[in-house]
Amino acid sequence: MFFIKKRIIAEALYIKNNKATIRQTALAFNLSKSTIHKDMSERLIKIEPELYLIVRDILTDNLNNRHLKGGEVTRSKYKLLGA
Repeated sequence: MFFIKKRIIAEALYIKNNKATIRQTALAFNLSKSTIHKDMSERLIKIEPELYLIVRDILTDNLNNRHLKGGEVTRSKYKLLGA
């Protein structure tokens, strides 16, 4: 159980320090997106409530801005293709 708590806090600090998404965090920790999501949405609040609030705000911001990132990626893709 100690290992899980330590892992969850490490994931949360990674998100906090890098403003990372669930997907980026999953890649960094070699875990599934589902595991990261469960850790951040259900488990972290029981371990570190203050850190949970910070991470929740970052993840909410990422969610609200994902359509902008998608547009930027599509624009740069077609710019590279010369269209």
